[in-house]
Amino acid sequence: MEKMNRRKVYARLLNLKQRVIAGVAFAGAMIVSNTERAVAQADIHFSQFYETSVLRNPALTGVFGDDYKVGAYYRSQWRSVSNPYTTFLVSGETHFQLKETSEDFISVGLLSFYDKAGSVDQKITSIYPAINYNKSLNPERNSFLSFGFTGGYLQYSYDPSKATFNNQYQGGKYDPKNPTMENLPNAKMTVWDLGAGINFNTSRGENNDLTYVIGISGYHFTTPKFSYYQKAEVTENMRLNGNIGVSSNLNDRFSYMVQGNYSMQGTYREIMFGGLLHWNQKTVSVDDIFTISGGIFYRFQDALIPVFKINYKKLCVGISYDVNVSTLKDASNMQGGLEFTLYHTGNFTDKGVSKKTVCPKF
Repeated sequence: MEKMNRRKVYARLLNLKQRVIAGVAFAGAMIVSNTERAVAQADIHFSQFYETSVLRNPALTGVFGDDYKVGAYYRSQWRSVSNPYTTFLVSGETHFQLKETSEDFISVGLLSFYDKAGSVDQKITSIYPAINYNKSLNPERNSFLSFGFTGGYLQYSYDPSKATFNNQYQGGKYDPKNPTMENLPNAKMTVWDLGAGINFNTSRGENNDLTYVIGISGYHFTTPKFSYYQKAEVTENMRLNGNIGVSSNLNDRFSYMVQGNYSMQGTYREIMFGGLLHWNQKTVSVDDIFTISGGIFYRFQDALIPVFKINYKKLCVGISYDVNVSTLKDASNMQGGLEFTLYHTGNFTDKGVSKKTVCPKF
């Protein structure tokens, strides 16, 4: 199985010396010449993938116990190899009952990210609204079948002044004043995206302590064609994604969460799995007031990812780091991506606005 994420695709494309004048960012968007064709490969990803439900599976939107969740995420990658690749993301999710006599509920979410990649500062600004219908199958077991949809708007741009070309190197030296003989394309383009997913979650045990979810989703269903050139020569591959998760209480103090994710886009595959062990400090009201979590995840044939989280009341801070173990480890010195997550969950003061829903304990 060949494993190559977005960052590796970009690094290898930089070695092409002919008409490729810039790199790959979200969805592997490439700048190519009029005489070349290309296929976009891998979407961006987060090591703490379980926190970005809209990009993982829109049917996971709003599937949590409190009334709302808002978060911010930051990722910096390949700082030791080249210009660092940075991604900022913000998101918000909430849910509400369809009616007082029904256990079904609707979830809505909004996610936006900004990505900057490579020496030509290729940037992507995006926004992904999502809606998710959750059909109650067994209220006593917190069993729901969810159907989610998302549609994304993305704007790509790059800085032509930072692009360099072979014919600017004369006598072994680079001179930006040398003519490039290149017909540069537009510096901006826009793309529309469409995704959907289905997810099932339920609980088991005397007190519903064992919770699990399983789902499948897809993105880029319209396989849009796009390029910085007027004639679109880059085709977006559809991405299929599978998700699974299990959580359970071990006792009054300890619990655990296990998560797995599988992505397939074009010829590339990504498998991630791992888990976190939680230590909970309980209050007299039995709610968790303070939780410390630690664990490790593995991106197959790419990286080991230790994760540490602190949760105080409704505020959670997480940090992870990709320890690169792939064939790039000699160049990267086993360094990969640093990632921070910050999110807050809570309940609406007016319970007439949002009836408390029953969801998985993730």
